[in-house]
Amino acid sequence: MSQQQNIAIAQTLLEGIGGGKDPAEIAAPFAEDLIFEIQGDDGVLPWVGKKNGRQAVADFIREIRVLTEPVSFDVEDILSSDTRAAIVGKLETRIKATDRITATQFAIILTVQDGVVTRFQMLEDSFDVSKAARA
Repeated sequence: MSQQQNIAIAQTLLEGIGGGKDPAEIAAPFAEDLIFEIQGDDGVLPWVGKKNGRQAVADFIREIRVLTEPVSFDVEDILSSDTRAAIVGKLETRIKATDRITATQFAIILTVQDGVVTRFQMLEDSFDVSKAARA
């Protein structure tokens, strides 16, 4: 894959999430055996941890829409190589259950093979997210 194609994959993901597309539709281009990782305090929020399969992306999108409310989401850059695209930015999210806001910088790293995302990894301030999610 070319770097431009990987950037296009990242942009399509962002447009799908931001445009309110159906989570299953957003997840469709991901590998069936995708590795999904958001490191942090497992069990505080359902999407934190390591999961496998395309369904993990759909579940993640569905769950953040139900359990959180976006305050701000700013993409600062999309970087790419022949095998990856990295979305770098900052976000603020209100956790509905606690009414607390978490503010963090983030990186979403997409590993791409033959035009298909095989790994989704999100890095964020998991300590702040965990604090905001705990009552």
